[in-house]
Amino acid sequence: MNHFYNILRYAKPYKSYAFGHIISNVFYALFGTLSFIALIPMLDILFEKKDEVTQITKPDYTGIADLKDYYKDFLAYHVNQYAENDPQKALLLVVGLIISLFLLKNIFGYLANYFMVFLRNGVVRDLRNAVYTKTVELPLSYFSEQKKGDIMARVTNDVATLQYSMLPVLELIAREPLMIIFTLIGMVILSAKLTIFVFIFIPISGIIISRIGKSLKRKSDRVQNEQGVILSTLEETLTGLRIIKGFNAEQKFDDKFRESSNRFYYFSNKLLNRQNLASPTSEFLGILVISILLWYGGQLVLVDGSLDGSSFIAFMGLAYNIMVPAKAISRGLYNIKQGNAAAERIQEIIDTPNPLRDKPNAVEKTDFNSEIEFKNISFKYQDDYVLKNFSLTIPKGKTVALVGQSGSGKSTIANLITRFYHVNKGEILIDGININDITTSSLRKQLGIVTQDAILFNDTIKNNLKLGNENATDEAVIEALKVANAWEFVKELPDGIDTNIGDAGNKLSGGQKQRLSIARAVLKSPPIMILDEATSALDTESERLVQVALENMMKNRTSIVIAHRLSTIQNADEIVVLNKGEIVEQGKHNTLIEKKGVYQKLVEMQSFE
Repeated sequence: MNHFYNILRYAKPYKSYAFGHIISNVFYALFGTLSFIALIPMLDILFEKKDEVTQITKPDYTGIADLKDYYKDFLAYHVNQYAENDPQKALLLVVGLIISLFLLKNIFGYLANYFMVFLRNGVVRDLRNAVYTKTVELPLSYFSEQKKGDIMARVTNDVATLQYSMLPVLELIAREPLMIIFTLIGMVILSAKLTIFVFIFIPISGIIISRIGKSLKRKSDRVQNEQGVILSTLEETLTGLRIIKGFNAEQKFDDKFRESSNRFYYFSNKLLNRQNLASPTSEFLGILVISILLWYGGQLVLVDGSLDGSSFIAFMGLAYNIMVPAKAISRGLYNIKQGNAAAERIQEIIDTPNPLRDKPNAVEKTDFNSEIEFKNISFKYQDDYVLKNFSLTIPKGKTVALVGQSGSGKSTIANLITRFYHVNKGEILIDGININDITTSSLRKQLGIVTQDAILFNDTIKNNLKLGNENATDEAVIEALKVANAWEFVKELPDGIDTNIGDAGNKLSGGQKQRLSIARAVLKSPPIMILDEATSALDTESERLVQVALENMMKNRTSIVIAHRLSTIQNADEIVVLNKGEIVEQGKHNTLIEKKGVYQKLVEMQSFE
């Protein structure tokens, strides 16, 4: 239930709709109860003996203890006044009264549902938005330990589960309890003895029903977890389809997917069969209670004489009427148990602490003036440090290249300066300010990033480039494409910069995608550029074109170049050679060659290749 209350917090912005829903339900429950009580005078008219002469006078109210008799006599008096001893006219009046009450009941029922639509859908929208926002905010380290498919399942399937299981309970919170309260009041007025008798059996029914629902949360949790596995397998299959086909691994992945699908089938069957058991069980128990009421109520009418026939029939209608909301509440409790597992999975993401959240007094960095300084930084992803006491100063306007074997810590530098991760020891300073004291947004405005994998989105070329500069004009976009050596192929496309490049840019070659990612960084026009092995995945011709684009982009900018191909960084102002997270050599290309150390060996190895 705690997770249900957490979900209810998202209903606060919709208090006005909740208020309208509650008011409508008050009248819905009131007219629903009165519509059954209004049957009493009609039944009296139908079953009264015609030869019975009764002088009907206007009744006097003598207190709540005689409320039932006062109500009956009051209705009988006014019906008699209107009908003037004409039973057909009286019957027509009572039928009209019943129709009016049911009409009012349904009008207010519609209004209650009308207000609930905005409340319920608003909560779903805000919840989905909150999960997505938190997903985007969380650091990359969180996703390295999670399956993407499982996160997708939480944002989609789990939110949908809440929408159709837990959130409909919001409709029951006001309506069904009010319906029960008003119905009970009507039942007590008609017969206190019979109402007490009902209360003996309802708790017994409730205990039986609750026992059925105890394992629903656990079974639902298994179903939702398996949905995450299915989505993860599907996502991995679509991402790696080329490799799967190339290694003839279709059968292996097909078996993996089928195993997960079969588990989902098995868990879903158990969950749904347990749910299906709830409705017939509660209905049978309801009929059982009604049957016992018929027997006991019949005794009160035929033997005891303390209850008249018309009141007893109306009481039975009310008793059945109370079973409908009671069943709805029991079904709602089942749904809460089922939705609780989904709510727990969603809340797990929302409640995940973000270690990279800005400090309360973080400053806005609007420009870059002097230098970047890495000051004795050490960092580890898990157990072993990948950077150890790393220190480096990069003056404004200079290009520094980081080289070394794979795993030497080059890309980690890019991850740390962009605050994708926090350093474990030491600090990174920009213009003398620790980047942890700068707002993440303003820090990243100073940075342009070009990665080894050209990450593009299923949109037009223009919209992909404007990712970091929404206000850029078409002329500025074209100018950025020219700097990135990409305008030559873009202008030949059917729609130019308005051409859609497909999912992940799959309509373009690797070199074309990389030049677009460079153009995107150029259009953003930041003072600091970070190039993370931007040419390592390209063929020789594409590398030449991209290298020209990179050189154009780095003019008059401070650049950190993480290089795999050493031929691309020979003109850097300084080359830093890393080995196992430590600086082993540092200097210009020619100086490092003359040292005949680690850098020269790296150059020779690539020359041999």
